Amino acid sequence: MVGGTAIEISASIETGVRSGALAPGAGLPPVRTLAADLQVSPATVAAAYQALRGRGVIETLGRNGTRVRPRPPVVGERGQWRLGVPAGAIDLSSGTPDPRLLPDLDAAVCAPAHGDLATLARDAFAGDGVAPGVVGIAAGALDAIERLLGAHLRPGDKVAVEDPGWANLLDLIAALGLVPVPVAMDEDGPSPSELSSVLGAGARAVVITTRAQNPTGAAVTAARAGALRLVLARFPDVLVIEDDHAGPLSALPLHSVCGIGTRWAFVRSVSKPYGPDLRCAPFVADPVTAARVDGRQRLGTGWVSTLLQRAVVTLWSSAEVAAQVRAAGRSYDRRRDGLVRALRERGLDAVGRTGINVWVRVPDETLAVSALREAGWAVAPGALYRISSAPGFRVTISALDESAIPVFADAVVAAVGGRSGGRAW
Repeated sequence: MVGGTAIEISASIETGVRSGALAPGAGLPPVRTLAADLQVSPATVAAAYQALRGRGVIETLGRNGTRVRPRPPVVGERGQWRLGVPAGAIDLSSGTPDPRLLPDLDAAVCAPAHGDLATLARDAFAGDGVAPGVVGIAAGALDAIERLLGAHLRPGDKVAVEDPGWANLLDLIAALGLVPVPVAMDEDGPSPSELSSVLGAGARAVVITTRAQNPTGAAVTAARAGALRLVLARFPDVLVIEDDHAGPLSALPLHSVCGIGTRWAFVRSVSKPYGPDLRCAPFVADPVTAARVDGRQRLGTGWVSTLLQRAVVTLWSSAEVAAQVRAAGRSYDRRRDGLVRALRERGLDAVGRTGINVWVRVPDETLAVSALREAGWAVAPGALYRISSAPGFRVTISALDESAIPVFADAVVAAVGGRSGGRAW
């Protein structure tokens, strides 16, 4: 780290992250220590750190000091934040659907589409009981959430997030200069009492995953949705973003929480049921929010590819594809439920009510992840998904065949030494 100004120091640190000299999780010197080494004022170093925090490159963890974030928004030459899968290992860390269960995208792209995606989405949302509003199309769920947050929030604003929660969302919030505030959850969704406390303390937005929550597989029940709506009704100016990325893959009914206040949006990606290459996510929002998102989109990409939209219409409208998606959902259910059951039978804490992921709580996630990699199983470390919740790791069951479940469950027991992490929440 070099430099005589805040700009030079922050650029030096970012270069270290990009080159790999400063790896994800690497600690940075205390402000006064680095100031003495560089012979600059502590205020100069503090300003450099503040700039890097505002861009999501580093984070400050109280007494644990300042470190490079696990996945900083700086892509290095070697993509160093990515934990590679060892040769011959089975990849259970990807978070992507099983390619064997996806419909034929080539046929969908070439087929003539009848109707438009916005109309199709509006009808589907209404059928699921989502509040009526203005429909828009974004380039994936994360693109929609980024535009929605940008429509109402500014750097420094607090966002209530599920903990553990979606790693990409936590990274996005950091990159936007926003402040994530954790809300504890269980398999029924976010805690209403904790959400009330966080919103009462000034959070200006909240992101809630309705079904197939990543990484825990939680799904909001009717009772929990009712309790969350009562909380949200007391904070009508808070932006509520509801993420239903699983959509038709989930056999559980949707219990939406949107439409209570003045600013809200419901987002549904098509990547999980139809394929990750379809970067397309219809959303419905209140008129002001939809207008701001649409206006910002016109200044950037302009629109989501009409070719992609037509392909999604073809897939979404096909009875044959709908049957294929339902069959895929049943396959995921069998594998996910089978893994949860096998782990629990072996005395481990595992949850996963819906979706393609299972969350396993363990005493030492670093030890468990490393041991599993050595045994030929790659899982995702929980540090990517946690703020203040207990250690664990995420298993994506897309590449885990039913016949391999007992073998993997035994490997998990061996990796954690037969020790349970306590309650999974």
